[in-house]
This record gives sequence, C-alpha cells and structure tokens, in this order.
Amino acid sequence: MTEEEMEHPPVNLPKVELHTHIEGAAQPDFIRQLAFEKKIDISGIFDDRGAYRYKGFLEFLQVYEAATTVLKTPEDFRRLTLSVLENAAENGVIYMESFLSPEFCGGADVGAWTEFLHAIQDGAAEAKKKYDIEMRGVVTCIRHFGPDKAKLTAICAAETAGDFVTGFGMGGDENAGHQRDFTWAYDCAREAGLGLTTHAGEWRGPQEVRDAIDDLKVSRIGHGVRCIEDMRLVEHLAEREITLEVCPGSNVVLGVYPDLKSHPIERLRAYGVKVTVSTDDPPFFHTTMQQEYAELTRVFGWENRHFKEITLNAVQAAFCDQATRDALTKRLEDAF
Repeated sequence: MTEEEMEHPPVNLPKVELHTHIEGAAQPDFIRQLAFEKKIDISGIFDDRGAYRYKGFLEFLQVYEAATTVLKTPEDFRRLTLSVLENAAENGVIYMESFLSPEFCGGADVGAWTEFLHAIQDGAAEAKKKYDIEMRGVVTCIRHFGPDKAKLTAICAAETAGDFVTGFGMGGDENAGHQRDFTWAYDCAREAGLGLTTHAGEWRGPQEVRDAIDDLKVSRIGHGVRCIEDMRLVEHLAEREITLEVCPGSNVVLGVYPDLKSHPIERLRAYGVKVTVSTDDPPFFHTTMQQEYAELTRVFGWENRHFKEITLNAVQAAFCDQATRDALTKRLEDAF
C-alpha cells in the first residue's frame, strides 16, 4: 500500500454491518431531545462534552439502560430507527442488522411488541427510500434479565418472524449464568425459522464460544474474539464456517484489548475464520464504520481486497432472504 493510500483509506466502500444494538446506536443528542420532550432528567449519563459517560462494561450497561428510559412509545422507536439508519448510510452502510429488544419495547408482551415493531419497520422503510439502506431485525434477549424473560422474548420473536424479523440473539452481561440456560428460547426461535447468534467470547474466554456453538447451535457469534486463546477452537470455527461479528472499536474502548494493534481480528482472518466488522453501539464507543475501516487500514494495512473479503463474509452470514443476498452481492461486486 502506498503512503497516499495509507493517508486516504478506502472508507467510502459499501459496508455491511451485522452487529448493532438499535438503542445503543442512538446519538446522545437524540436521547437528550427525547428527554427534553418528555421532561425526564437523565443528565447524569452525559459528560461535559455531551457524550455518554461511563467507566467499564457494567457501568456502560447501566448508562445504556438509563438512556432507553426515554424511548417509551412506538413513535420514539420509529424516529430512532430513521436516525440510526441515516447515520449508518452516511458511513457507507448499505445493509444493517440491528438487535431489537422487546424488553425495551412493551416489556416483552407480544401485543405491545408488535406495535413497536411496526413503528420500527416504518422507520426502516422510510430510510430505505431516503438513504438506500436495507435493515433486518434480530430480536434479542438480555442475558442478565434471566432465562424466563428470554422465553417471553423468544415468543415475541417467533410470533413476528418474517421478512423483517429474521434472527434471534442474546446480549447483556456475559458473566450472568450460562449459554445453556437459554436453550428453550433458542429452540423456540429455531423452530420459527430464525437465524441464531449470541454474544460470547468477549468477557469470558474460549469455552464460552464453545458453549454457544454446542448448546445454542448458533451460526454466528457476537464478538467471539477470545477464541484466539484456543487454537483448536479457531480451527473449529474456520472449518465450520461460523461467522464472528467483530467490533474492534468496542473491544478497545471497553478494555477487552488495550489497543487495536493487540486485537486478534487480523490473526483470525489469516487463520481462515470468517470475520466481519461492526460498530456495536457506535456513539458509546466514539466510532463509525468509516472510522473502523480507517483504523484497520492504519494498523493492519488492510486494502480493498481485505474489505471485500469481510463484506462478502457478512453478506453470506446475513439473516436475509436469497434475493436480498444476491442483490447485495451484485452491488458489492460492482463497487469493488
């Protein structure tokens, strides 16, 4: 790569993002505006510059959940979806999957969740017209809320599975319980024909990734980066073509790795693991997809061929219909 290319990395390439949380992608200004409209005081979650304020992962979860308290109505989520997709499209994202939590949308009641979901779909449809970006929803239970709540979430997912709700996953505190505690929820989602993913191997080590594959039978892993500590597991992931939804900026900000140079994404890619790149909760981690691409170019020297590889990985692993996959593939081939 030339010096000029290093100074101007290929940030404008079309991007496919598999790992975002819809509430976590809410810009601070958006949340502050809603709080103002609803006369809710959440000023304590922001720093002097107006950014989200937290230290460490557990406090991040607390601030995240505090921010969601202003998202009370389906219309709030319609506006949120449109805002999030506009920001993503500005960074070159042409397809995004976002984690949607019925716990934050009507308390995991199917009737209430359906109303919120329709509003989210309306926002996604408007964004598609305005910004030429596709979205699919991955209904997501929250691990530290427990297995019983996850069952209700899985029922919400199964009842609304279709063209828009295409996946089921789990986020939250990875140190709460075990993957196997959520087998009922995952069996329910699988029977509904949903694609399956789960957060694993971010805070706990390689065994957590093994448990996710063995106990929940997922085809994708959210993060999964600590598999690098077990080379037999790395080989297993490569052989099984299990895709990792890697969020480098998130991992560095939260302290999973001290800096990007220490991050294993390039080693995993070189070992044949199907890695992808996402932003997770971009405003919380002060990142965008363009910044992720720029940093991967700066630190690892990634070029167009690397970005084409990870983007096609994402398309193949996406929880979408074949027609959408074919259209995305053609769009990427034309661009690259």
